[in-house]
Formats: sequence, structure tokens, C-alpha cells
Amino acid sequence: MTSLTIEAQPAVKGHAMSSPVLSVIVPCYNERPNVAPMVAALDAALAGIAWEVIYVDDNSPDGTAQEVRRLAHQDSRIRCIRRIGRRGLASAVIEGALSSSADYVAVIDGDMQHDETRLPAMLAALRTGQYDLAVASRHVAGGDNAGLSGRWRHALSDGGIRLAQTFLPVRLSDPMSGFFMLPRPLFEDLARNLNGQGFKILVDLVLSSRRALRVKEIPARFRERAAGESKMDVLVMIQFAGLLLDKVFGGMLPLRFFSFALVGALGVLVHLSVLGLLHSTTPLGFGRDQTVATIVAMAFNFQLNNAVTYRDQQLKGPRLWRGLLLFMAVCGFGAIANIGIARVLYEQKTAWSIAGGIGAVIGVVWNYAVSATLVWRAR
Repeated sequence: MTSLTIEAQPAVKGHAMSSPVLSVIVPCYNERPNVAPMVAALDAALAGIAWEVIYVDDNSPDGTAQEVRRLAHQDSRIRCIRRIGRRGLASAVIEGALSSSADYVAVIDGDMQHDETRLPAMLAALRTGQYDLAVASRHVAGGDNAGLSGRWRHALSDGGIRLAQTFLPVRLSDPMSGFFMLPRPLFEDLARNLNGQGFKILVDLVLSSRRALRVKEIPARFRERAAGESKMDVLVMIQFAGLLLDKVFGGMLPLRFFSFALVGALGVLVHLSVLGLLHSTTPLGFGRDQTVATIVAMAFNFQLNNAVTYRDQQLKGPRLWRGLLLFMAVCGFGAIANIGIARVLYEQKTAWSIAGGIGAVIGVVWNYAVSATLVWRAR
């Protein structure tokens, strides 16, 4: 069962409780070393502004939430939402922002790579009433992307930017940015249409608006990470592509279904590759070759779905092996349904391509629905 613990501390001498103008939302996982430096940096950057910081911690094993609590004993502007049983940056941002009563909410990573000194400029732009959204951009004049380490991460980021820009109704030089600010009432209006999955929420916000948002891009430096590990990888980008598909199709199909179907397509390629290799190098015979290829493809699909499609409900330890066996059983029944329905349609003079396609679609839907219920059911 999913549980939610909201931890806050009473006001202490020197920091009387007052209504904040700005809530800074920090989604985090394993960022304990960066908590105290970030709070100090926010305190310096936001001098003269009534602010609070809300950490949304996905039950980090390194004690991130405990470190936030320690600081909250000294400063009532610091709060923590500790989530148990689920993970995900987008959903963490949503819960943090909806817990705020401030006029504006900002989202910033907890790794100190975002330049918190840009927050006053972002707030000033929004307070003019001319803009709906302020985005700290690495790709406008005065911005800097030097802190993004390695060619691979640069390639992932640049590819994601180009992909997102083809779908967006507004010009954004840095749609992959995780550092932005908007009025809280606007966030609450958009929250109803947010997908809430994955690690990139800015594009979700922009595409969830019924009108083109007025965007102000503020140049910002992207620093090198001082402590902890980056969460940016190719799996995040696969989820991001799934988010764009979800928005294109108007949410008619769940984001997880797109991811599940994509993994299934990759599984077909794995199956054919293994089958071809065995057929050309072993004397097992087609039947045995097909069986081995099927098992390998199922194991591949399970591992990739566990890492990507159900990243926030990832199975580990003994539950991983139990899930693998269940997944193979589910896919086995799905294969039977696929073949049986396709055969019936073919015998009724349906074209083989149509019969096979309908059978495959039914198999994918079956596998997805039952896997979500039995294999990766919410804890």
C-alpha cells in the first residue's frame, strides 16, 4: 500500500511563520550531502523574499529525509514530504506544488547543478503579469551547459530538446530544463491534465495547457554535480518519448501502454535474432530453437519493462524472480490467445496479415493488463 508522510516542524525563534510568496519544490532521491548546502544557497539567493522549500523525498536510503528534518528543527521554512512505495520526479513535483499555499511555485533539482541565484529574476518576470511561466534555460544568451558531463549525456539532452520542440506550441530553447517557476493557481489548473509519470515535467505542463503559455526564458548556468549521482540516462529519455506520445494521443492510452508496446516490439527483434543464431549454429531443430528464443525474449521484455515501464514500481530481490515467473506465465497465456484468435479469423477467410495483426494486438493488451495487475501491482 502506498503511504504518504508529511513532515513539518513548528516555527522556531528567529523564523516566525509567515505566508510565503514562493515555494521552492525539490524532488529528490539520495541527495543527503546536498541538502544543507542547498538550503544555505536558497537563503542567500532569496534574501528579502518570503520563501519556503519543500523537499519531496522518495524514501531515500541515504537519509535525505532525516537531514531535511534536522534542518527543519532550526528553520520553519523547511518542509519535507516523504513518500513510501513509489518513485518519480514528475509525481513528486505535483505533490510538492499542491501542498503549497504560496503565490508562486518553483521547481529545482536537489543536486546543486541548477543556479538558484536565478530565482529572483524568474519571480520578477512573473510578477509583471506578462508571463505565465519562467524557465531557466541553458541555451539562451548568457546560459551555460558546461555542467552536463560526458558526450553521451549531451547527446541525450540535445536529442530530447529537438524531439520536444517538434511538439510544443511555444518556443522553448530548453524544454528539458528541470528548473522553472509559475503561479501556483496556474499549476493547480494544469495539474488536472498532467500525466505525472517520468522525470521530465516541464513539457507535460506546457502541453497540458489549453492555450499557449507566455514563456520567459532566463539564462542560467548548469553546474557540475558536487555530490551524489546523476539520474539522467537513456531510460529517462525512453519515458520522455512515451510522454510525448501520450500527449499526442490525448491520453486515450496510458503512458505505460506505449512503453510496454515498445518493449514488446524490441522483444520481437531479440526473439528473431536469437532464433536466427540458434538455427544457423545448433542442431536443436526449429521447435527447440523457437522455445529458447521465446524464453530469452520474455526475459528481455521483463527486465526492460521492470527498468523502464515500471521504473517507479521496480521489482528487486525475491520479488524480481517471482515477477519473472509470473510474467512468463502471463505472456504464455497471451501467446495462446494471440495464436487462437488469429487462427479463427484466418479460417473465416480473413487476410492472414489482418488476422495476425489482430491476434498480436490482443496479445499485447492481455499481457499489459494482466502484468499491471499481477506482476507490477502497486504495493
